[in-house]
Amino acid sequence: MYFTVTLEQGEDGYIVAECPSLPGCISQGRFEEEALANIREAIELWLEVEAEKIARGIDSSKKICEVRV
Repeated sequence: MYFTVTLEQGEDGYIVAECPSLPGCISQGRFEEEALANIREAIELWLEVEAEKIARGIDSSKKICEVRV
């Protein structure tokens, strides 16, 4: 699965990584490689949490589907 992420230099010198298609999925790292590794982990966790919400019926308006790209 592929997601587009944006990388931006933060005021504190860290690289801020965000996945625009997943609301609130943001991370950072001192270097680009670290920021990318951290956003990968954040994406995985975001998807896990959303799947758990759906399984428990917390947000019945969302449905998770696997799509091969």
